[in-house]
Order: sequence, then C-alpha cells, then structure tokens
Amino acid sequence: MSDNGNAAATAVSVSLDPRRGQKVLRQEENSPKMRVIRVGTRKSQLARIQTDSVVAVLKALYPGLQFEIVAMSTTGDKILDTALSKIGEKSLFTKELEHALEKNEVDLVVHSLKDLPTVLPPGFTIGAICKRENPYDAVVFHPKFVGKTLETLPEKSVVGTSSLRRAAQLQRKFPHLEFKSIRGNLNTRLRKLDEFQEFSAIILAAAGLQRMGWQHRVGQILHPEECMYAVGQGALGVEVRAKDQDILDLVGVLHDPETLLRCIAERAFLRHLEGGCSVPVAVHTAMKDGQLYLTGGVWSLDGSDSMQETMQATICVTAQHEDGPEDDPQLVGITARNIPRQAQLAAENLGISLASLLLNKGAKNILDVARQLNDAH
Repeated sequence: MSDNGNAAATAVSVSLDPRRGQKVLRQEENSPKMRVIRVGTRKSQLARIQTDSVVAVLKALYPGLQFEIVAMSTTGDKILDTALSKIGEKSLFTKELEHALEKNEVDLVVHSLKDLPTVLPPGFTIGAICKRENPYDAVVFHPKFVGKTLETLPEKSVVGTSSLRRAAQLQRKFPHLEFKSIRGNLNTRLRKLDEFQEFSAIILAAAGLQRMGWQHRVGQILHPEECMYAVGQGALGVEVRAKDQDILDLVGVLHDPETLLRCIAERAFLRHLEGGCSVPVAVHTAMKDGQLYLTGGVWSLDGSDSMQETMQATICVTAQHEDGPEDDPQLVGITARNIPRQAQLAAENLGISLASLLLNKGAKNILDVARQLNDAH
C-alpha cells in the first residue's frame, strides 16, 4: 500500500529462471496500471465454469495481474445438426479461439484437452495441463428410467451420444440397445433427454457433469471394461502462443505432473495411430509406484471388430529440474519445461510403442474401414 492508503499502481511480469526452474516475479513500479491478461473461452456454461476455475488459480498465484475473460462461439458450437465425426474438421472447438490468439486478441485459451488435436497449428502450444478430474464416462437416464443401468434398459432403448468411441464400445457390450447421435452443449443435451421421449439415456463425460454441479444426474459410471475414455478426457489444457515466453512461464505452474505424463502418453498413442473423432479410439492410463500404464484400443464402427493392448513404462517424476536449451521442442503439442524431460519422453515413447504394437497387429485395417464407413454414411 502507498503512504496515502491507496493501492500502488504496480505491474507484475513473470519470468522463469532457467537454471533453477523457479518462478521469478519482477515488479515494475510506476507502471500506469496493472497488466491485463486476456483469457479466451467458448461461450457455453461448462466452458465458462472451466475457464473461471483456471483464472481463479492464476489470480491467487499472481495478485498483481488482472484477468479478463473473452468468450466466443466456435464452429462446433454453431453446427448442431450434424454428428461431430461427419463435419470433417479437426479443430471444431478451437479454430476461432486460436484465431483470436494469433491476432493477440487473447493471451491464452482454456480448452477441454480432448478437444485439442494432437498436432496444433504452427505457432501454438499447450502451456499447461491442469489436474485431471474423473476421466470416465457417465450415463444420465431419462426420469422414467432412473434406477436402471444400461444392462437393464428395455430392448431397443435409444441411447444418445455424440461420440463414435462410446457408441462402438457400448454397442459391443450392450447389443440390445440402439445408439443415436445427440449434439449440443450439456444443458441442451439434458433438455433433449428430459423433455422428449426419444432417448432413454445419454452418455456424457463425468468430469463435465461434476464441474456443472450435476453429480445427482449420474445414474451409472462406465468403467474401462465397459467403455474406455477419450484421449485427454477430464483434463483442461491451456493453449498459448509458442513464442510468448512470459505467458508460457505464467501458465506453466499449472501443470499437474501426473496428468501431464498420462496425457502425453495418450496423445502420442492417438497421434501415431492417426486417429481422431472420425474413428473409435479409446484409452485408459494409470500411474502407480513409478510405473505408467497405458491401455489403448481401436474399434470398428459397430464394435464388432476390436483390438486392445496394455503396456507400461518406468517414469521418474521426482527428478530435479534439468538444464536444457531455451527452445525445448514440444511433445505432442505440449510445452512443459518445469517437468523432467526424460519423464516426458518416456511417456511419449510409451504411447508410440503401444500404437506401433496395435498397428503391427492389424489395427490400421480396422481404422481404415471405420473411416471409410463413417465418410460413406
């Protein structure tokens, strides 16, 4: 505080000491006003809740900075009458936000990590991956079927999902059910379920329901033996300009080491398979006693043909910060200088090795057929 009791006008810039890996705050006295950091987000209620949670952490870490949220609509938010897998656009929920980032209209963007392609456009990087919430899928039932499970739903019940991954796995597991595409944000999909008689249940990410405070709507959690989850599901990613060192340093403290390493393995697996939302690919990861376990699978569109395997790698996450070149290359679109490089490389190699194993066993044929069938319908 200044002598007259008013808050001093102080701007704070952030830098990382590359030798110690520690955050250094430099206060610039006599700056006319606080530096404003503009945070891009989608307009949906869930996206705003997710962005607000990240901004709250940043505000606590950097009280000398001001944060302004800039909300916008994306292609995926506007096209609601077509299944995601049919639109043929890899950056459905990110393109407009990245455009704003490129034009310096925002400084960082908060995404659901599963919306971010494994190859980002040139000039962008994921500067932080926040601690993952429950990555599993959840079933929300129509009010008249509360208390049921997918197994006990009546024959020919229609289950809504916007994901080929979910439909393929669940069709295989529950052949008495029919699966139909349902689009829209969480509010829209729940309204379609509750107000119309078309769907007996819908499948949503448990993390989204949790963040919205709608845990009471969860009728069933789908565990990996029933339905493995999407790459990056449950985690938030913060996208920034790759050369914006100040912002990279600012958000880098948000990295959760375990989530980061699990998601590097998952993204490397998906990238090496050349998968995306137009083919059913799913994963499950776990860290235990210094071991990272990755299970990955591919399915035909109807779930009748599938292939999955599990591999593990030893990961050391307790090593001290390692000296390295200033311009560390990204791994699967992620920059994390404050996490041991060897651990990141081990996670990436695990994902590539598992994808190679599946490809050698014939996964490419399953994926090619799924892609062709999806394009044809």
